[in-house]
Amino acid sequence: MMPASDLPIHAVLPDLLATLRDRSSAVLVAPPGAGKTTAVAPALLDQPWCTGEVLLLSPRRLAARAAAERMAALAGEPVGQTFGYATRLDTKRSADTRVTVVTEGIFTARIQRDPELAGVSAVLFDEVHERSLDGDFGLAMAIDAQAGLREDLRLVAMSATLDGARFAALLGDAPVIESAGRSWPLSLVHLGRTHDRIEDAVAAAVRQALTEADGGVLAFLPGVAEIERTAERLEQMTDVALHRLHGSLDPAAQRAAIRAEPDGHRKLVLATSIAETSLTLDGIRIVVDSGLARRPRYDRAAGMTRLVTERASQAAVTQRAGRAARQGPGVAYRLWEEAATAGLPRFDPPEILEADLSSLVLAAAIWGVADPRDLAWIDPPPDAAVSEARARLLTLGALDGDGRPTHHGRAIAALPMPPRLAHMLLRAGELGRASIAADVAVLLSERGLGGNDVDLDLRLRRWRNDGSPKAKGARQLATRWARAAERPASTQADPVPAAATGADVAVALAFPDRIARRRDASGERWASVGGRGLKLDPSSSLAREEWLAVAETQGIAAGARILSAVAIAEETIVALFGERIETRYLAEFDAGTGSVRPVRERRLGTIRLASAPDPDAAPADVEAALIEGVRRHGLSLLPWGEGARAFRQRASYAGLPFDDESLVARLDEWLPPLVAGKRRLDAIAPGALADALRNLLSWEEAQRVDRMAPPSFTSPAGSTHSIDYSAEGGPRVELRVQALFGLSEHPTIGTDRVPLVLSLTSPAGRPIQTTRDLPGFWAGSWAAVAKEMRGRYPRHPWPDDPAAASATLRTKNADARARGSR
Repeated sequence: MMPASDLPIHAVLPDLLATLRDRSSAVLVAPPGAGKTTAVAPALLDQPWCTGEVLLLSPRRLAARAAAERMAALAGEPVGQTFGYATRLDTKRSADTRVTVVTEGIFTARIQRDPELAGVSAVLFDEVHERSLDGDFGLAMAIDAQAGLREDLRLVAMSATLDGARFAALLGDAPVIESAGRSWPLSLVHLGRTHDRIEDAVAAAVRQALTEADGGVLAFLPGVAEIERTAERLEQMTDVALHRLHGSLDPAAQRAAIRAEPDGHRKLVLATSIAETSLTLDGIRIVVDSGLARRPRYDRAAGMTRLVTERASQAAVTQRAGRAARQGPGVAYRLWEEAATAGLPRFDPPEILEADLSSLVLAAAIWGVADPRDLAWIDPPPDAAVSEARARLLTLGALDGDGRPTHHGRAIAALPMPPRLAHMLLRAGELGRASIAADVAVLLSERGLGGNDVDLDLRLRRWRNDGSPKAKGARQLATRWARAAERPASTQADPVPAAATGADVAVALAFPDRIARRRDASGERWASVGGRGLKLDPSSSLAREEWLAVAETQGIAAGARILSAVAIAEETIVALFGERIETRYLAEFDAGTGSVRPVRERRLGTIRLASAPDPDAAPADVEAALIEGVRRHGLSLLPWGEGARAFRQRASYAGLPFDDESLVARLDEWLPPLVAGKRRLDAIAPGALADALRNLLSWEEAQRVDRMAPPSFTSPAGSTHSIDYSAEGGPRVELRVQALFGLSEHPTIGTDRVPLVLSLTSPAGRPIQTTRDLPGFWAGSWAAVAKEMRGRYPRHPWPDDPAAASATLRTKNADARARGSR
């Protein structure tokens, strides 16, 4: 390891110090390993303007603690004297502390409590290129405070990437100081992608690297589950010291992964992206990179943040590879093809563009900025995200109608947790359940506590019996949060049933939209109050419950997987949210019967709690349901008679819009009178449909229909026959051939004289000919037809010249008697 005084950053420290003597802001660009994290803050302490505390912001608790410990070790002091740190679970500082390394969330809470940052001389924003939401917001508030309250406050943005120009512009054209890095040779080995599971591929690459290269190994995996599965495949190796490194570990385990092995063993560290920046892991000369990262993505439609495994960015894989060459020559093994690197996204997207902005919008309102977009940002928050966050805060009662923070909203912001959890803690405190709510808040904030079981009650019991330092620290944090949320005992009766566990109440208060009811016997499918479908592993003990208060989900909004939940009784739900339960009076349409069943139901959100027939349903609601049923399921549900069908065909033939789509579009014009006072569509009178359709026509349109599409044809024999306007080939009539005797011209209809298609039948109604040319039929095939018919129907006339014969529907004898009687 190079001496602390020999770090590359020392070459540019004089330039940085000179800049800060004359200017209030600066940007420092220094590659990983240059020493900016541990060298800059101590160098400021003897400057004339630096009479107070220096705050160094770190994006992660692990990095914050490691940086403070490193600076203290270089000064020959225990941490907590000149150099200290403050994180949510762990703090070591004293009245003598001059440099405090803080996580970004701790800083945003501090500057909100004290906008002037009294006693602070400088704020250093480390790793600003990571673009975390808290980091961007903390910088925006610091710039605002510097401009309006503290012109003497020094701000330094420190980045490992060459993106300093954007930050310089944000800081009022601040000077950019660039440091060279200490460059050790780095070799890249691209192993290519395989079809193996990620843990198998990484384990194989680790074994290969240990045989081909010297030094310790740092392997990057997307998450804790992959780390554990990879560790199972490598734990049998006796010649390396295996460590895990992620945010859920105890501090002692994290320190062991960072420091050099005391006995000279080779080190193997399986890590998440937590090891990409800020940390130097002693003894590492080899990196194995899966090329994957797990990041939170906020699903605005579902109101859920979910973890997504995706390809790491080019910037991230470059940072990862650089871990191998921090202290000497190194080699990085990549589990993808070399050409695929160019296809990776260049940078990780800024969190502000994808995160839930509820905390940001509330904090900005308390800061005095109604619209957070009015602050100074590298990338301003998206309009849609701000609007969605503001709506959620209104629901929580954190903002009033004008966007100003309420008393409850200020209390929410005072707690170092997301607004939903803070709201839960405060409301639970009003119910005398602050302690259990604080436990739930910590359990949902700190991964790994009590294991990973879906059942939060089970995890709570395990955590309470866990004697590890991390578990103890988390319990101390819960105690502090509970005290902050306690309220004077209420004189009113407790509305929550005694059977409630407390965890169920807490989760329901935090996520009322995720209260879910089982939808199937297996317990796999659940419906939530907010309308989202959720899924649960049927083997979970919670699968047998009827109701769940769901805290965490993962996956797509339409079928997100339940990660943590607790059973809750319906009576507890009613006690907590009785004012949100609505009684609705509905008229349910049954397409199978074409009828309406009026019901009265009680609903919480989209979940129906109970329903019963409603004998007192308003007739208007029933009629509206019938009409909507026809609109949704189609006109075929109506009792069409022959007259109504025929009229539709005539109107369509006349060129009027009487097809299904057109009639549905005008449904409100003609159907309401037909369903008035009815509960079934088949109760509509037989002729009513035809009358209703006729009433849609103006006088001119009715005349047009009668002219162009008469309803019937009257034969020379005096018989009337309906015209079928839907027939293939054109309008058609069916009639006995004798009814047309005496016609020498083919019959037509309408002003355009369209020839009728004649379906000619025998006296028995059997078809004998179809024609559109009656004279041609008489002159042509009639002779053969007549000859055959005389044999079959000898009692009926079959003249040789039908065009000259008299039309008749009687037999020859009947005709003779009729003539004799005349």
